[in-house]
Amino acid sequence: MASHAPYDDPGTPDVRSPWRYLWWLVWMQRRRVLAGAWWGSLWMCGLVLPPYLISRAIADGLRGGDRGALVWWCGLLVGVVAVLALLGVARHRTMTLVRTDAALRTAQVVVEHVTRLGGVVRRKLSAGELTYLQNGDTQRIAHALTSTGPGVGAVVAYAVTAVLLVRISPLVAVVVLLGVPVLAVVTAPVLKRLHVVEAGYRQSQGELSSRAGDIVAGLKVLSGIGGKPAFEERFRDKSRDVLRDGYRVSVWLSWVQVLWGLPALFLGVVTWIVARLALSGAITVEEMVAVYLYVGTLVVPVSFFVEGADAIPRALVSAGRVIDLVRLRPEEKDADAEPFDMKDGALTVVVSSNAAAAREAVERLPGQVVVADNDDYLFPGPVREAVSVGVHDDAELERAVWVAAAADVVEALPDGLDSHLESQGRNVSGGQRQRLRLVRALLSDPEVLVLVEPTSALDAVTEAAVAERVRQARCGKTTVVVSSSPLWAGQADQVVRLEASR
Repeated sequence: MASHAPYDDPGTPDVRSPWRYLWWLVWMQRRRVLAGAWWGSLWMCGLVLPPYLISRAIADGLRGGDRGALVWWCGLLVGVVAVLALLGVARHRTMTLVRTDAALRTAQVVVEHVTRLGGVVRRKLSAGELTYLQNGDTQRIAHALTSTGPGVGAVVAYAVTAVLLVRISPLVAVVVLLGVPVLAVVTAPVLKRLHVVEAGYRQSQGELSSRAGDIVAGLKVLSGIGGKPAFEERFRDKSRDVLRDGYRVSVWLSWVQVLWGLPALFLGVVTWIVARLALSGAITVEEMVAVYLYVGTLVVPVSFFVEGADAIPRALVSAGRVIDLVRLRPEEKDADAEPFDMKDGALTVVVSSNAAAAREAVERLPGQVVVADNDDYLFPGPVREAVSVGVHDDAELERAVWVAAAADVVEALPDGLDSHLESQGRNVSGGQRQRLRLVRALLSDPEVLVLVEPTSALDAVTEAAVAERVRQARCGKTTVVVSSSPLWAGQADQVVRLEASR
């Protein structure tokens, strides 16, 4: 089967700390990151050339009265601007690839690990938490990697500009050099508070998403027991909490927007100092113009400093959530559930009065295990894609449908396998959903297939047919079925009874 993942092997992430995880993302694409830093440095350092060329045009061409020098410096200025445009394109393209790589690599690491964990994820993370991790957190991590390109370039450009300013006025150079640390001191508390309220807002969003999913999934049950008004009120209360947290985030975001104006204020202070120096005769007019343009150019790297100060702490929080997930291990399941010996290539039926204990036991089986039960998600779309993700031909589909005794399910649908299946199969009955899940499990064809109560919603005749057909279809392959039905036990090569998780 062809792989549709972005990478054949995304690598083994460093989960010792959020910083180490971000560094792992950098190291996995180190050449591209170095290229981004190179283009970013050239672009930002190149930004100081136009001020120098303009100052020369003023000094030699306008004040010196040399028309040829004026044309030369202006022509050179046009050429430099064109080169800067190309460098900007190269920088932006490279950093887009860096961010995309980080986002896709993180997403693949999370998806593959969740797949390996199986049922552990449902006990450790809510659906809303996992959804936001895949959407919001991966994007924040990816955005932080911008600091590896323009961030490095900003540092280099800042140093180069400071050196040029020292040659004109040491006082101005000192003010410029001290300006960024002052900005950092001013912005740090506001950004820290923003990250705190955003974390609370993010958690509230995850809880609300999970609650909405639970209500939709259990809507029929709630209607039957008259519980819709109570759950509606709880959802409204939680929505108000999320709205209140959202307003708090907006307040602090507005203060952050104010902080984005600090570089302009910083430029204004430097402009006032330079004007005073020019009036006193400490610097010439062309030097004054050059300083104005140099400091105006510094707005770009200073803005990247502020952006990095905002993006990196957010990314560290998101990276912490990713590594918390990646640190989860199958062995973290309840230790009381002991694994059991099974016969390779045989049908084993597990009988237990405690379904949860039976599931925990079978999930601890070694090897490539696929565990399928009646809570597994059914994706919306054509039936053939919901059960096979479009990777099986019609003959394989028809065979799996026959084994699962689902031919009548397909025939009852208006367009057969091309009929639309709603999310979680809400447009079919419980027994039909159960058989469609069984079709999908059979098509996965794993080393070890574990079926948890696969026929609990079927009548005895259909259940007997499914048990016999599954035995035939999985002949020579290891299959474990958790069921207390004697119809399954009658087909088993081995019957295991669990008592008190043993």
